[in-house]
Amino acid sequence: MNFDGYDLVIVGAGFFGLTVAEQTATKLNKRVLVLERRSHIGGNAYSEAEPETGIEVHKYGAHLFHTSNKRVWDYVNQFTEFTDYKHRVYTNHQGQVYPLPMNLAMINQFFGRAFTPDEARQLVAEQASEFETKNAQNLEEKAISLIGRKLYEAFIKNYTAKQWQTDPKELSESIITRLPVRYNYDNRYFNDTYEGLPKNGYTAWLEKMAEHENIEVRLNVDYFEVRDQIPAGTPTIYTGPVDRYFDYSEGRLGWRTVDLEQEVVSTTGDFQGTSVMNYADEDVPFTRILEFRHFHPERDYPADKTVIVREYSRFAKEDDEPYYPINTPEDRAKLERYRELIKGEAKERNIIFGGRLGTYKYLDMHMAIGSALSTFDNKVAPHLTTGAPLDGSFDA
Repeated sequence: MNFDGYDLVIVGAGFFGLTVAEQTATKLNKRVLVLERRSHIGGNAYSEAEPETGIEVHKYGAHLFHTSNKRVWDYVNQFTEFTDYKHRVYTNHQGQVYPLPMNLAMINQFFGRAFTPDEARQLVAEQASEFETKNAQNLEEKAISLIGRKLYEAFIKNYTAKQWQTDPKELSESIITRLPVRYNYDNRYFNDTYEGLPKNGYTAWLEKMAEHENIEVRLNVDYFEVRDQIPAGTPTIYTGPVDRYFDYSEGRLGWRTVDLEQEVVSTTGDFQGTSVMNYADEDVPFTRILEFRHFHPERDYPADKTVIVREYSRFAKEDDEPYYPINTPEDRAKLERYRELIKGEAKERNIIFGGRLGTYKYLDMHMAIGSALSTFDNKVAPHLTTGAPLDGSFDA
């Protein structure tokens, strides 16, 4: 396999890697090689049509694009049009369905009253007085200090236990910074200025980013099997797991993963009436059900069939796909040791670590793109044009 003649090598064809690749090819007219271990580009945003129904499914779980960063919004609109989809989520608790995030409609429905906004604020404040937020010792106490015990036990406690496979009393209070409550009837899930789904799907969007003649994408290539064949000193962007890069020398970082159980339902064209339904109760083993036809109501999907995916959350094992960093104090200590290793690696290999896996940070899509644009501006472009050194530091 030939690796000569490339100005930049990028490991991973997700949003971070493809953004840096596109900017390098377009703005600097440099040759970029993208190496991807999977059989497709797009990372976890990859989508494909389910064969029986033609319904577009997000292979690695629901991806909803939203941002308030105008630079990111303007950038992504070069590659795709967006629908006017607005994400709304509901949760099933003891056989009743409530809107999320918590809002005036949920509070009124749950407590069986018609509260005014001020009355609802007073109610939540009274119920939250059981604990002071600053003195919370665990996630349960922190949550109760924010929304009160009744709302916590109905909508947070068991859902969180399923997500983390751990009693919330055993989880750090640092996991939650806030639990939003809206004292109006707004049930949009996101507050961002811009929101929508790519009109022709995520894969079409990502393929458009990679179509520049200066970009070559090689699929089914494990970077670690070919790393020694890449000419020494070739600038590299690495977006894989940071602990894997160093052969887990400082220990494995903790991640949660999800198991996705897909089903074609042939008895109806509408299983649940919405794209995402959470299940808050302990006796339901999955955390939520996704119904993908509702992400694109403008499309002509079959009227008699639909696709659903049940999502289960658990701790990732060695061979699992990592999704969400657990980020315990022990994990953060390991990460600091990896940061020290990166400094030496940057000098030896001209390498930058980026993206969700490379920085051990959960990044929404717009955050990964924004980080990649900054990495290109501040590190890649100066290095490829003036020879400025790459410092290898994390970009997030």
